[in-house]
Amino acid sequence: MSIRQYLKEIGRGKDGARALNREQAADLMGQVLDGQVDDLALGAFCAAMRIKGETPDEMAGFLDATEARLQKLPNAGVPTVVLPSYNGARKLPVLTPLLGLLLAQRGVAVVVHGTPTEDARVSSADVLSALGHAPASQSSTALAAGQLVYVPTGQLHQGLQALLAARRVVGLRNSGHSLVKLMNPCTGPALVVGSYTHPEYATSMAATFALTGAHALLLRGTEGEPVADPRRRPRLLAVREGLTHERMPAQEGPLTHLPDLPAPDASATAAWTREVLDGRRAVPAPVAEQVECILRELDHHA
Repeated sequence: MSIRQYLKEIGRGKDGARALNREQAADLMGQVLDGQVDDLALGAFCAAMRIKGETPDEMAGFLDATEARLQKLPNAGVPTVVLPSYNGARKLPVLTPLLGLLLAQRGVAVVVHGTPTEDARVSSADVLSALGHAPASQSSTALAAGQLVYVPTGQLHQGLQALLAARRVVGLRNSGHSLVKLMNPCTGPALVVGSYTHPEYATSMAATFALTGAHALLLRGTEGEPVADPRRRPRLLAVREGLTHERMPAQEGPLTHLPDLPAPDASATAAWTREVLDGRRAVPAPVAEQVECILRELDHHA
């Protein structure tokens, strides 16, 4: 079906729009990723879905189309954690690289994928570069235990990168920004650490993970990043075999201690991260607890 027919279904406003089924959503996203949609129709798609909101079935279909087209990283037999990093940091330092490198120190293969979507934010790519971690030269590199690999979204799929880049023209986040936080860019099983900014997304993301059979950990991330707030532990949910389980409750009560955090620029964050990795600074307790939760979740999956 042409995108024009799909737009008639999803573009009738918040109350009049009709949801697509999973197969229709996969067909629509496939056309978008394959570059079969002109700029005007792409903008209409982005705006319509932003107003309507995606259902779990639609997100599952979008993921079906995306994962069928990705240039995936081989990870057969290697315990792997996926950290989607697309929000970056503005007020707090971006600690996704710290989380990934702490996991790598514990023998886990870690994939951080992302692309800067806002010029005013510091990205994981900026911090990793300051730490001397260059992006992977190609997405077909086999993953190894104890290794962190940063993969720019464009290496996974150019059409997905183009969809994310539409934000700079349209001025709004679109369905691509949601699906990149849900996808597994590896050829084998991996634990995807998904993050949300508003509580209602925890339910829809968990439902999508369940529909696609994913193994995932969900939390309200720091400024949208998949890492625990270093000041207060968020609730940690696991999705496994279609069921959602609470792994850790949110920290309650007043804060009695605030960690000594760096300025949110890349060089200061990188220097601070290096000190934590070398043991010269303590890991913020919520991040340390998240690391242990992830390791236990990988053991459950083994």
